[in-house]
Amino acid sequence: MRWYGNDKPDTRFEMKFVELNDVVKGQGFPVFDSAELVVGINAATCAAYTRKQLDELTAFVKRPQLGATGLVYARVEAGGVVKSSVDKFYSQEELQKWKTAFNANEGDLLLLLAGPADKTRKALSELRLEMGQRLGLRDKDTFAPLWVVNFPLLEYIEEEGRYFAMHHPFTSPKPDDLHLLDNPDTIGQARANAYDLVINGVEVGGGSIRIHDRAVQARMFALLGFSPEEAQAQFGFLLDAFEYGAPPHGGIAFGFDRLCSLFGGADSIRDFIAFPKNNSGRDVMIDSPSPISDKQLTELSIKTAVAGK
Repeated sequence: MRWYGNDKPDTRFEMKFVELNDVVKGQGFPVFDSAELVVGINAATCAAYTRKQLDELTAFVKRPQLGATGLVYARVEAGGVVKSSVDKFYSQEELQKWKTAFNANEGDLLLLLAGPADKTRKALSELRLEMGQRLGLRDKDTFAPLWVVNFPLLEYIEEEGRYFAMHHPFTSPKPDDLHLLDNPDTIGQARANAYDLVINGVEVGGGSIRIHDRAVQARMFALLGFSPEEAQAQFGFLLDAFEYGAPPHGGIAFGFDRLCSLFGGADSIRDFIAFPKNNSGRDVMIDSPSPISDKQLTELSIKTAVAGK
């Protein structure tokens, strides 16, 4: 999440995030000084981008689904001089610190976003993919698979005032993290014994090792807000089964159509789904073939039988 802004990164190219709170704050630029997170990427070789191209990138991150308030950029020009869209707030000495943080070279373009941490990472993640596409770094004939592990076990939702399972309530905690569930201050640090397989920025499979111990499962239900009575009423069959020594178990499920779309070089999974729905949510195959009556079916059976003789 720190490097790519999402948990299914496209690792066919680098362009990792660089967090800049310690570098850019305290220089009188309100946008950065008030932001929870200032973070950026180095779009190598793009310093020659025109104002029109930079405006396109700004409009890209300001789309409603991303919601960034703006985009700050800096070019590394001839001789290593850094020119920024916020030059009036930063001296060349300060801008050189940006260059160092990004390990940037002459000809590179630094793109920075600021705001709430989660929202800002999401917007920069999409900008990173856009730049990868523009620079031809997302080659459909190149495959970069990776396992993503160490997911948080639980997520605290402020509005609800309680924890929710990141994967599902039956996912086992990492054995080394079981003790973290006993302290209210460390519950959120517990990791799930879960795993995703990601290829080229697409999650193609995921699964987990399940809980097989009654005490651990009961503890998990309690953390999720179930009273002992509610847990027994809804999941008593499972809790009781664990009394008989259920073995450790787990699994993984793959999206076969997603794999096919990747290997087929398609941008959309829809071409590889047997019965896809259109943008209106309608299954266009539902009437093809058209419904056949019993009479028609009987006639068809007779014709088939005759033809067989």
